[in-house]
Amino acid sequence: MTQLMGRPLLEVPGELGGRPVLADLLAGVRTALVGLALVGVPVLGLWIATPYADSDAAGATRLAGALWLLGHGAPVLRGGADAPLTLTPLLLGALMVVRLYRAGAGVASRRGLRSRWGGPVAVWTGYCAVAVGVVLHCAGPGPFRSRVLPDLLVVGLLAGLSTAAGFRSVRPETAFARFLRSVAVGTGSWFDRLPPDWRPVGGMPAVCRAAAAAGAGLVAAGGLLVAGAAVLDAVTGGGRGMALLGRGPAALSGLLLLTVLLLPNAVLWGAAYALGPGFEVGAGTLVSPGGTELGAVPEFPLFALLPQEGPGGWRLAVLLLPLLAGLVPAVLLGRAAAGRRSPVGAGPWTPAATAVAALTAALLLGAGAAALGWLSGGALAAGRMARLGPVPWWTGLAAAGWLAAVAVPGALLVRHRALGPAGVECADAAECADGVECADAAEQAEAVEGPVDARPPAGGTAGLVRPAPGRGVRARLTVPVRRRALELRARTHALVRRLSGQRGPTG
Repeated sequence: MTQLMGRPLLEVPGELGGRPVLADLLAGVRTALVGLALVGVPVLGLWIATPYADSDAAGATRLAGALWLLGHGAPVLRGGADAPLTLTPLLLGALMVVRLYRAGAGVASRRGLRSRWGGPVAVWTGYCAVAVGVVLHCAGPGPFRSRVLPDLLVVGLLAGLSTAAGFRSVRPETAFARFLRSVAVGTGSWFDRLPPDWRPVGGMPAVCRAAAAAGAGLVAAGGLLVAGAAVLDAVTGGGRGMALLGRGPAALSGLLLLTVLLLPNAVLWGAAYALGPGFEVGAGTLVSPGGTELGAVPEFPLFALLPQEGPGGWRLAVLLLPLLAGLVPAVLLGRAAAGRRSPVGAGPWTPAATAVAALTAALLLGAGAAALGWLSGGALAAGRMARLGPVPWWTGLAAAGWLAAVAVPGALLVRHRALGPAGVECADAAECADGVECADAAEQAEAVEGPVDARPPAGGTAGLVRPAPGRGVRARLTVPVRRRALELRARTHALVRRLSGQRGPTG
């Protein structure tokens, strides 16, 4: 009995020992129904808790279906005027993507021969079958109505991409690795067209890490601004957001649910605010550090966190957050430029190649910021509320500009400090007691333990630091002084050892 209960559903093998196509089809259906239940259960619960509901159970289920479609990015019509509603709750969309990704990975992880109609195709078909039912159910009259053909196309595209990514993730090379490799190949071909001194050899992984770190820093900045605005509203802003919540238990629960679903959107809007361009809350409005121009906005807790109208003033201090977000990418690129993580034989990058790598990371960040700004915005209705969220292109340009302004000089400075003032990298990544990087530990030991009256051998202490050709006048003036200081230290140490009765290897 325990063995029977431990088996997955529909695990009966087919003729060739493979899992039946019906099981994969039902996996897609189950994935869609679980996602629909995550939305439908709270909506139906609020409908039951509302003492004087305006609609029947069919209206509540249509509302749940419309929210489920919005989570996929599908457009929905609102009201009797058929106003477009395209503002996607990103938290709900992320849940849908994760469910589809796991479904594709689960199907791919089950071994066995399968037909060409099995696997991700069957999962996608089952998921889209549920979507067809939801779209047709929401197409009737009501406060929210679906658009049949656009909604099915958007849901099918999202389901196909997410399921395919999950199916590929169990392979030795994941979908993300394939994407990075394709980007690296494309960027590498562009790097190969540059002059030799401008090529960051093997630097594409470091560039991707730097762009990802910068993006994470900007998202953290947006979250910090949202949290700070909530605290300021509760402490000094008169509690505008809290006043909207005192409308009964059902209204309170509904507003809190919508606030949580739209919280990732608000964080991305905060990141756009920190970058400078800001975002819109309706046509002809602007919320940015330089100033805020607002009209009448809907009563919603997140809108209550918007700053007051007028010039920016002290709010311009938020522009320091992109500067802080660019420090980690600068360190990553600087260490890669110094040869810390470069492939064997690649060597340190030139300053020009370091600048090219930093600019490439800035371009990748700008593209990602523009895409996320577009996903986080949308429309709440027609007319004035048809434009909400950041302007994607301005947000992308600002993100790329801030990272380039910080990462280029920062990476050059980190590279300079890692290579040392003389411009040569430490061979064994160790430093001497006086802060001079060692070029050869064996030569240093020979210079330290030699006799007092012995001249340093050729290539001895002179090999500790040597100016590289074309490194500048400062390096050629400071290297002889440091070489004499090393010789004096070696002779003093040898004299102390001799007076204390210790002998070197030659004694």
